Amino acid sequence: MSQSLDRALTLLAGLADGPKTLDELAARVQVHKTTVLRLLRTLESHRFVRRDGNHHYRLGTALFDLANRALEERDVRRSAEPALRELNERTGYTVHLASYEDGEVIYIDKYDSRHPVRMYSRVGRRAPLHCTAVAKVLLAELPEERRRQVAERIDYTPLTRNTILDAPAFLAELDRVRAQGYAVDNAEHEDFIHCVAAPVRGARGEVLAAASVSVPKVLLDLDGLLALVPHLLAATRAASVECGWSG
Repeated sequence: MSQSLDRALTLLAGLADGPKTLDELAARVQVHKTTVLRLLRTLESHRFVRRDGNHHYRLGTALFDLANRALEERDVRRSAEPALRELNERTGYTVHLASYEDGEVIYIDKYDSRHPVRMYSRVGRRAPLHCTAVAKVLLAELPEERRRQVAERIDYTPLTRNTILDAPAFLAELDRVRAQGYAVDNAEHEDFIHCVAAPVRGARGEVLAAASVSVPKVLLDLDGLLALVPHLLAATRAASVECGWSG
């Protein structure tokens, strides 16, 4: 291990707690102040450290820039996998992950049910906007004017007797989803399937994707489906933390 690198990283860890004097930093790494000053000047030249007045040092902007870029480049599918796989194993039902891209909701990952009765879906398939729980979650987080624009462009094709059929009803549903933190597809897309979904968030609280649990009605009634919501929310919180969300 490089001794200088180890000392520099120790200095940065010390500054994470707040501004420090040269004496405090020298005590932390247990070397002479001239050695610490040399390290600080190198870190300062790369904007990892900056001087705060004449006697204190604090973390610099380059460190925050690197952290933000690293978080933005994390793959939500890979980051969410442990939590969603555990949710699938805990419940035994189909778990999906979907994202909103270019006006479409697309399934980007799937964990199959252990039960013989399963729903047909696949990674890469588009989810209808007006009648799926994942789409409701993703659209509910759009700015209000954008939500309205999307809702007014939807072709409200009736797929079951529970399908939402117009923009005002759909916008009211999105308001409910936004308020309660999860969405329900009560056999709106397929007669024999119902589903609950919740958001996976990123570092700034933005919604990166929606995760869902889908269950054939023959295996679980609506009350039973809603009883899965706490497990779903725990999984999406865990997945969000892995994506950089701090709550």
